[in-house]
Amino acid sequence: MSFTLQLGTIAQSLPPSPIRRFFDLVESNKDAISLGVGEPDFITPFHIRDEGIFSLEKGYTKYTPNAGITVLRQEVSKYMSRHYNLTYDYANQTLITVGGSEAIDLCLRAVLNPGDEVLIPEPSFVCYRPLTALAGGVPVGIETVAQEKFRLTPDRLKAAITPRTKVLILPFPNNPTGGIMERADLEAIAAILRDTNILVLSDEIYAQLTYGVRHVSIAEIDGMYDRTLVVNGFSKSHAMTGWRMGFACGPAALIGQMTRIHQYAIMSAPTTSQYAATVALRDGDNDVVHMRDDYDRRRHLVLTAFERMGLPCFEPQGAFYAFPCIADTGLSSVEFCERFLVEHGVAVIPGDGFGAGGEGFIRCCYATSVHQLTEAFDRMERFLKTL
Repeated sequence: MSFTLQLGTIAQSLPPSPIRRFFDLVESNKDAISLGVGEPDFITPFHIRDEGIFSLEKGYTKYTPNAGITVLRQEVSKYMSRHYNLTYDYANQTLITVGGSEAIDLCLRAVLNPGDEVLIPEPSFVCYRPLTALAGGVPVGIETVAQEKFRLTPDRLKAAITPRTKVLILPFPNNPTGGIMERADLEAIAAILRDTNILVLSDEIYAQLTYGVRHVSIAEIDGMYDRTLVVNGFSKSHAMTGWRMGFACGPAALIGQMTRIHQYAIMSAPTTSQYAATVALRDGDNDVVHMRDDYDRRRHLVLTAFERMGLPCFEPQGAFYAFPCIADTGLSSVEFCERFLVEHGVAVIPGDGFGAGGEGFIRCCYATSVHQLTEAFDRMERFLKTL
């Protein structure tokens, strides 16, 4: 049997993740410095790990309810109320997922019919286009640019809407640019959406990692609560990437349909992780502040390094990425990253992997130690002098 002939055409058409490609290259070079994968260098705070250990000692090793344990969903509701003044009924409007990515996948599968269009501001995280395609939808990119602080503008949104538009993904704070949307920006977007039937899928995984400005969810804007699904999680804010924990909050009908898909595909999120995540939400706010302050110090270090090297870089106001422009080097994003890794042992990610508008940029993750950041940028400065 030829499995090539048996594989589905949509799956075969999916491009490999540019992030994982460079991650694999770093794994084969143990001396390399990675500014590639967006993973905190912090270890999950001990009191959160301890709760996971305690749940195992207590024998909590069985399936949980499909939507997640009650106490965790209650803490999700309290968290959303505490930070964003949003009220969600834990029993009908919350769902615990295997990372935020599963919540995005579930939402798209729950709402899309073949041919429905999904608007995706780009550059943005690599999963949105493939997950849209797998759900039968058509991804439609909307370019954001450094001159506009990589924000989605109402004019660009309005120009992209067609009768087939079903979903707008709102990926802010943004990976890879570090761009954010402030309240006035969101109000302008809401003014366009209110007279449509477009659902907003708001990926807020970096909501707690903003610098100098409070994150605002579009669900807080008048008229948007009932048409918005908020996706969040624990990987970035609480340094819990390996625990694979996320959550979704939104209209009861949508959460119900997502839960139905989730119960067949996943059944329930990992039990141990759910107990740890409960403590993360209940007692982890100070942990987040500590890590965010440290990221902010590294952010300033990175921006200073790019200024010294003469690389234009938009000042990120969220997440933990910098997105400098390398167009003046004469290299494409891929050429720059491949040569930098091979010749100097530092991994960064080509900007074009996050959408066509990312060509001429590279993504540098500063969620790593100051020592490694300093060494990586010393090597980058030497590399630039050879070009």
